[in-house]
Amino acid sequence: MPKPPLPRATSDQLIADPDGGLPRLLEIMARLRDPETGCPWDIAHTFATIAPYTIEEAYEVADAIDRAAWPELEGELGDLLLQTVYHAQIGAEVGLFDFDSIVRLIADKMVARHPHVFGSEHRNKTPAQQTADWEAIKAAERGPARVLDGVAHGLPALMRAVKLQNRAARVGFDWPQTTQVLDKMLEEARELVEARDTMTATEQTEEFGDLLFVMANLARHLDIDPEAALRGANQKFTHRFGHIEDALAAKGRTPAQSDLAEMDALWDDAKAQEKMAKASPLGRH
Repeated sequence: MPKPPLPRATSDQLIADPDGGLPRLLEIMARLRDPETGCPWDIAHTFATIAPYTIEEAYEVADAIDRAAWPELEGELGDLLLQTVYHAQIGAEVGLFDFDSIVRLIADKMVARHPHVFGSEHRNKTPAQQTADWEAIKAAERGPARVLDGVAHGLPALMRAVKLQNRAARVGFDWPQTTQVLDKMLEEARELVEARDTMTATEQTEEFGDLLFVMANLARHLDIDPEAALRGANQKFTHRFGHIEDALAAKGRTPAQSDLAEMDALWDDAKAQEKMAKASPLGRH
């Protein structure tokens, strides 16, 4: 249950204190959710309606890190922390949990899953051994379960594919060699291309999903994070297309006033500039 509200004067004093820390943030959220004096927007939300914002804030944290935008990262981490505080307040209101119980649970979990730090086990383990131990402890916490249970449905699809494949691989359901994954990828690509004119839209979508799933498996075998790889490709595409726009703008034109041949040439020019930058001493710093 939520904690009894602070006296209004005490609440106002805490909220106005820039050094109030986490108690200040918790009090702000409690006030925002107050059914009589709070913010109608904040009061209206539930776990389900807030969840998309939680996901968005997590991605904005990852984006700031990816761009090395360190001044932004502080604010993005605060936005993400606010999401936990928001869910904790809703949980307290409906009698499920509160912020203190969330903190207690994660602290207990970290201690239990690091016996080589907080217990009697030796620290002299490889990262791979520590990962295996972590997964074994998680499995024991879950108790009897199916192999793929617990892989969150809300994960990005590529990330979830890799996690599902990793779970299956732990019990031996995996291709032993990367060449076999490549063969399967080529097979799925051929099936999609050869049958695209005879398949329904639903069947094409299914076949394309099969191809993406195998590509995620290839990434796993090559020890590549497919989400990170695709983010990098997106960034590269954005940079090169920006070069096309800038070059055309210098001529007083837009991409819509150009043609594919000209834009392809400018794309190749962007690639050549990237290669030169990487080859120069400054490009390697």
